[in-house]
This record gives sequence, structure tokens and C-alpha cells, in this order.
Amino acid sequence: MPRDDDTLRTQRDIQHQQDLHDRERDGGSGEHQAVQAGAREQPVELPAQHLDKPGQEADLELQPRFLAPDYRGSGKLEGFGTLITGADSGIGRAVAVLFAREGADVAVAYHSSDDDARETKRRVEAEGRRCLLLKGDVKDDAWCREAVRRAVEAFGRLDVLVNNAAFQEHADELEAVDDRRLMETLDTNIGGYFRMARAALPHLGNGASIINTGSVVGLRGSARLLDYAASKGAIHAFTKSLASSLLARGIRVNAVAPGPVWTPLNPADSPAGQVAEFGRQSDMRRAAQPEELSPAYVFLAAPVCAGYITGIVLPVTGSVGAI
Repeated sequence: MPRDDDTLRTQRDIQHQQDLHDRERDGGSGEHQAVQAGAREQPVELPAQHLDKPGQEADLELQPRFLAPDYRGSGKLEGFGTLITGADSGIGRAVAVLFAREGADVAVAYHSSDDDARETKRRVEAEGRRCLLLKGDVKDDAWCREAVRRAVEAFGRLDVLVNNAAFQEHADELEAVDDRRLMETLDTNIGGYFRMARAALPHLGNGASIINTGSVVGLRGSARLLDYAASKGAIHAFTKSLASSLLARGIRVNAVAPGPVWTPLNPADSPAGQVAEFGRQSDMRRAAQPEELSPAYVFLAAPVCAGYITGIVLPVTGSVGAI
């Protein structure tokens, strides 16, 4: 039978050894280091920068990484016609580039950032595929129908719709979310998804797919993004509901729920000091780069990869336990 003082010494020795290990692992900072588990090391330090909406990617002091140079295309989307909203920058641009690398022609729908959109077009064409720029507002049903019509006319088909356009503005309390802000968020984020899907459906056949961009805040909520988080939760429910509705037609509907990603969306929302800390609360202790999200969209779009997958919300959050 061990004596009490022997047990105490043993436990304190174990504690001491672990304390030494923790200090060595964390470099003495007492904080976990950012995790780098991808094909190449990604930036950790973000600039303390605030942008006017909608936020130009070209104006970011740290340019988002979207080219995924280690990703090799293999014809998973060869000959596909695709349409991506909010594709002038951020995740949408990264998805456009990889879709093109996999053999798809890409219609880039965007609201107002002409320079960013032209850069996305240049990058898509550098992959050897056609690119169509479609400038307009997903809150306008007539424009949504015209955008789809032009994409089908240009490519001769439509196989994949990616709903990605979004509006986000933080608020510290519910009283700050007036009806104008509420309607702008909901009408863009969920209303726009409804309109684009409705316009695309007559042109989608068996094997086609719709991919919606949700968010980790649609899974766990956010005290500072009340309307935005609500819209993203609605997108997740819309994804599952539409997947059930279209199942018999052989059209798959899925969503990707990103965690913190370095795009113009956050610097065009948060104060500069908070932008510098963006992503540090994730388990990986850093924000993702757009190129770390885009392969998930390829996976869900490609029938050869995800032909038996519909109605899922795929978390790419840099954290454990997102759902």
C-alpha cells in the first residue's frame, strides 16, 4: 500500500514532467502553435487591415492563396459547364481555378468588383478553359435567370451551380440589426441561393449538382453575426431539403461549411485589430487560405468522387467537433 507522501511525490513529478514538455512544445509561450498539415505551409500572421465593402482582393496586404500549386487536375469535370456566384475573389475564385484545372468551363458571377473578376477570368483561362463574366445582383430574380441563360448559351450545358455570394456585417447586439440590414443579409445569402437554384434547375440533368457555401457559424452560431449565422443555418437546411426534393431527378445538392478563411469578406466586416486575430480561435490556430477549401468543392462536384453523396454539409473548419 503506497503512503500518501509517496503518491503526492509521484503526482507532482508527473506534473513537473508534463509542464516541461508543454513549455518545450510551445516555445515557452504557453500557447499552442498554428497547425500546418497541408501540402505547403500557410501564412499565420494576418494584417490589421479594414476594407470598405465589398472588399477588393487586390487591396489586401496579404494576398489570399488560391492557386493550389500542388493540386493536379485529372479531368474530373472534363467538359462541364459551371456557374459560381461570388467568384470574383476568395473561395469562389479558388473554386473557379480548380474547376478549370479539372476541365470545366466557368461562369464567374459577381456583384461589383470588376478588377477582381477580370483577374479570376485570367486565371481560369490560364488553365486552358473558357470563362464568362456575369455582373449583377443575386437579389434580382431577372438577373439570376439571365445569368444562367448566358452561361448555358456560352457553354452549351450547365452541370454544376455553386452558390457562394454572401453579405456579412457584424453587430454586437440584436438591436443593431434593423430590418434593412436583416433583409439585405437574408435576401442575399439565402434568397440568392433560392433564385439561382430555381433558375438553374431547368438546365440541370441527371448527374448534375448544386453546391452551397454554408459556414461554421451556421453550425454553432455566433454572438456577433446574428443575421449572418441565421442565414447560413438556413442554407444548411435548404441544402438538405433541396437534396431530398431533387433526389429522384439524379441531381445532387450538398454544402461546404467553411471555418475562418482569409478572403476580403472578413476585413470588409471586422475592425482592423480583430482582423489580425482572425482564425486564431480555431483548433488549428490560424485562418485557412482559399486553396485549402476549393478541393472540397471539386470533390462534391465530381460524379466520379461524390456520385453517392447528397444532402451533406461538409465542415472544413480547422477545428474538431464542428458538427
